[in-house]
Amino acid sequence: MNNAGYSVKEVISIIKGSLIKAIPEEVVIKHIGLDSRKLYNVENSLFFCIIGKHHDGHIYFNDLYEKGIRNFVVSVVPEGIEKYEANIIVVKNTLTALQALAAYHRRRFDIPVIGITGSNGKTIVKEWLYQLLSEDKNVVRSPKSYNSQVGVPLSVWQMDDSHEIGIFEAGISESDEMDKLQSVIQPTIGIFTNIGTAHDENFIHQNHKIGEKLKLFTKVETLIYCSDYHSIKERIIRSEIFNNKNLLSWSKSTNADLLITSINKQNQKTEIKGIYKNNELDIKIPFIDDASIENAIHCWLTMLWMEYDNDTIKNRIKNLSSIAMRLELKEGVNNCSVINDSYSSDLDSLTIALDFMNQQKQHKKKTIILSDILQSGKSDIDLYSEVSEMLKEKGINRIIGIGKSLSFQKDRFDIEKSFYNSTDDFIKEFNPYMFSNETILLKGARIFEFEKISNIIQQKAHETVLEINLNGIIHNLNYYRSLIKPGTKLMAMVKAFSYGSGSFEIANLLQFYRVDYLTVAYADEGIELRKAGITMPIMVMNTEESSIDNMITYNLEPEIYSFRVLGFLENALSKNKTTDKFPIHLKIDTGMHRLGFEKEDTDELILRIKANEKIQVSSVFTHLVATDDPVLDDFTMSQLTLFTEITEKIKSSFDYPILVHALNSAGIVRFRDFQFDMVRLGIGLYGISFNAKEQENLINVSTLKTVISQIKNVPLNESIGYNRKWIARKNMQIATIAIGYADGLSRRLSNGVGKVMVNGVLANIVGNICMDMCMIDVTNIPVKEGDEVIVFGNYYPIAELARQSGTIPYEILTNISRRVKRIYYQE
Repeated sequence: MNNAGYSVKEVISIIKGSLIKAIPEEVVIKHIGLDSRKLYNVENSLFFCIIGKHHDGHIYFNDLYEKGIRNFVVSVVPEGIEKYEANIIVVKNTLTALQALAAYHRRRFDIPVIGITGSNGKTIVKEWLYQLLSEDKNVVRSPKSYNSQVGVPLSVWQMDDSHEIGIFEAGISESDEMDKLQSVIQPTIGIFTNIGTAHDENFIHQNHKIGEKLKLFTKVETLIYCSDYHSIKERIIRSEIFNNKNLLSWSKSTNADLLITSINKQNQKTEIKGIYKNNELDIKIPFIDDASIENAIHCWLTMLWMEYDNDTIKNRIKNLSSIAMRLELKEGVNNCSVINDSYSSDLDSLTIALDFMNQQKQHKKKTIILSDILQSGKSDIDLYSEVSEMLKEKGINRIIGIGKSLSFQKDRFDIEKSFYNSTDDFIKEFNPYMFSNETILLKGARIFEFEKISNIIQQKAHETVLEINLNGIIHNLNYYRSLIKPGTKLMAMVKAFSYGSGSFEIANLLQFYRVDYLTVAYADEGIELRKAGITMPIMVMNTEESSIDNMITYNLEPEIYSFRVLGFLENALSKNKTTDKFPIHLKIDTGMHRLGFEKEDTDELILRIKANEKIQVSSVFTHLVATDDPVLDDFTMSQLTLFTEITEKIKSSFDYPILVHALNSAGIVRFRDFQFDMVRLGIGLYGISFNAKEQENLINVSTLKTVISQIKNVPLNESIGYNRKWIARKNMQIATIAIGYADGLSRRLSNGVGKVMVNGVLANIVGNICMDMCMIDVTNIPVKEGDEVIVFGNYYPIAELARQSGTIPYEILTNISRRVKRIYYQE
């Protein structure tokens, strides 16, 4: 930042806090922290311990202190406060304090600020305005989609003396939120993109939601909107607040400041013509979808109002780039992991990308491939000195710099480094052995075409991929956490390759979000997690004699379900020199009749364990047969009654605490009185419920997609596929898609049983599914080779595919082959 920051005394005054612990050194606050993963320049950082619906920042206080943070804002005084040498400020509400500090900071800058809200398009309009304006202005904007009650203050905090205009988006999900965001952003120009159905359940009606969103614009000088949204137009006209404001509208059908007279889509481009101030104008954009057209017109009208001549607008707007809304993690060459964030390059998005990189623990070595950073408003010396310091603080081991400006400043970097004047220069010298067993972050401005680099450093795989939404996992985890009682622990199931989603990546996320236990099916899975840096407790469900020594070595906790398995463990421990007590988990069979001790085994089991001083019982659990089936609730209750009887006897026989758990995902929802000490979250974590109403609370995590390899015309009476199982009863057009039974697509879906989605339309699978591909009927569906095909995902749920194949979603997920590339993304 170019501003001088704030003293601790100033912060206390601004947020109306009380300093209950202080350090003698003078500290200048320049950075704000809310996430313990995202720490930068800790000596000048102020950490706000925010309390949300599903999280409490106070629980990270000690961890943050150990990482070097010495300035805190809290609403709960930490235990053992006397041991902390830190500035600790107490306030009533840490979120309110954060917003107050950001609002004060905003008032320091007398520059135009654009505030954007609406149901859709906020981030795109913001990013496109940034692209359009940054050629001649130094723009500060919200990173990614930072539009929430905490995201907006973090966005505004970026403002400094070098900026000439600000662009911030604001989103709300319920009443009385926008007033707070207005006080932080304090926009002078407003853009209301549109109104839709998002979060309707939290508002009385749509007019109520419009009114809440309009609160962002109560003090703007100019408001820009589309008058074709009649409900928005009517609310603005009827509101006295906007009587003395400059209202600027556009429309395709009625009189407006910018009247759109024609929209012509052709060859993946759209020509838009309109009349503004009696002048006929036109622009071309490189998109043809209606949402992009609407977003571009908002940008067009904004620039016209800012008095840009239309020739300048035309020249810039024709080069608009699509906006990647997420960070993607993919497999790279030579056992590398590749994070692709190559759609932009600026300090704010660089910080976010580096934080995401540091969440990944697969590899010790971390490399960044970075392009010149454009339009930063800083001198190259200051800019790249700051980048160098940031890379050191984030623990980056190597930089590969691409661009003349960055190359000229190479001496400012004292880590392993190499520099190239252009992307093509790097590719000419590329050797795949330049990279091995490391995490690689791609971060480049669009003009550097880093997609070329992405293509050569990614592991070559066929075109079928399984996308994993990490935000969805976090949402689902927090939803189930909201259902369990305070103090109840949570065990997450990551067995079977995390239900096909990828063990380490999911375990790493769950470890950060402080799940209490992980569970794997076999010791090999647990060992793999330990080697990858997972340190939290891990239970192993299938205990084999050959694996027990490794389980002891890698601190994995076995499920003990029979006296035979207990004997294996007793024998292994007798030969092991450790004096530590070894934790085990006892499985009780209460009606599944698969694995577990019976009621009559209890006395002998207790005696055996008490006789071995090296064994300690961590938990006792059972497996319920039908928590998702109300018809079998009586049987479930009989299981729980028997389980309670057995566990009480076991617990009373030992002088240390023993955890008790029985509920799975469905049980957490339906049998809340039996959460005991811990619950086990499995398929629900991955966004799947067998209850339609419950499904509405979850976010889909997995999307399996492929592409059309070839399109053919098949005449009447010709056959399709092996064994001529499908005969064309009419002239057909078929598409061959790059997925088969070796990828996990069941052959039961052959010959019209299963469907996939192409361009929003369901297409029947025709012929027998082959090993590596299958054929679909695309007659009357507009398609071309290379088009994306959804096997299951957000708009075509996996439950439907499971129904077609006569199975359950568990089987579909766990059967997806390892050869299908997993792509992890976080928005």
